Amino acid sequence: MRKPLNYSSIPMPHRRLALSGFLPALPRPLAREVWRASAGVALGIALCAALASAMPAFGTIHLALIAPLGATAVLAFAVPNAPLAQPWSAVVGNSLSALVAVLVLSFYPGDWAAPLAVGFAIAAMMAARALHPPGGAVALLAALNPGPVLEAGPFFALAPVGLMTAVLVGAAILFNRATGRVYPFRQTGEKPTEVEEIRLGLGEEELAALLQTYRQSSNIGVADLGRLLAAAERKAANHRFDNVSCAEIMTQQLVTVAPEADIRQVARLFRQHRIKSLPVVDAQGRLAGLILQADIIEALTASKLDLRIVGRVPKITAGSIARAADRSTTTNTPVGQILNRLAVQGTETVTVMADERLAGVITRSDIMQLLLAEAPDRKTA
Repeated sequence: MRKPLNYSSIPMPHRRLALSGFLPALPRPLAREVWRASAGVALGIALCAALASAMPAFGTIHLALIAPLGATAVLAFAVPNAPLAQPWSAVVGNSLSALVAVLVLSFYPGDWAAPLAVGFAIAAMMAARALHPPGGAVALLAALNPGPVLEAGPFFALAPVGLMTAVLVGAAILFNRATGRVYPFRQTGEKPTEVEEIRLGLGEEELAALLQTYRQSSNIGVADLGRLLAAAERKAANHRFDNVSCAEIMTQQLVTVAPEADIRQVARLFRQHRIKSLPVVDAQGRLAGLILQADIIEALTASKLDLRIVGRVPKITAGSIARAADRSTTTNTPVGQILNRLAVQGTETVTVMADERLAGVITRSDIMQLLLAEAPDRKTA
């Protein structure tokens, strides 16, 4: 038999480590979040209380506040990103727990009804993917006061439990949106965005398997994990390049072309300057698009235009063949944030903007030069 741990024999640093599990695990909240959550909870519960006062009877069913709504309010207003706080978990979890409690009490109203009701309620919530901690409190409350619950029968799950929870969730949706929080945070089964999935190299199933492996599927969703990992990867890339900005490595002496320029002029610029891309810039310096060599070939193929023939074919302009440069970045963006576009997504050129004007471009060659510049530092490190 293992001997009990003698804390007096543990050195002080190790003793603090052993006791750290009993200290607060949550980070210190921002003051505005404290007031936002407190005001939201007060508003939500006040709305439910007003409904109970205005409609004490919902048909033949008594409508009143129930204590577990306080716990639901904490989740919906204070931690609206948590999977356990989402509308499906709240409404279905509470209602299903109430229904399970009614069934247990109908068959066994004895001394052990409370643990049976709570246990079966948790099993039902997990099976319905609607785990909601206040649901356990709903089942316990029903078992501790079985008289009114048995009198209402299965309708107890509809009102007050289901109706009051739905009202509280509705208030949380409106209040969170009005105060800058997104609730519901995600839909069940929402996938990471295409950009996040490409960046991570992990699909939805692999992310879900990670959550299952580490027993975190109740605490964080697949889409949330994808966002966090993608953000961590961007942060790591920024550290790798020591927060070098795009302005520090971009090519500023650019060869550009006007939107109305003929395709023959575009081809001539590519041949003369040995460039991989050609920005299309209007008279005010605003970026109108980007032309790659492949765009010229595609235009020639589509129109069967021979550059040696002059005046016998419709004019093709630079503006008409340019592709949209909607993935531009800014001069103060860290280089690490655009690596994925150049390395994985196949982007050849990233345009860099200063306000609405084109400031420069970054290609894979610029990234390679940055890496080569750091090589001596890595050798001596």
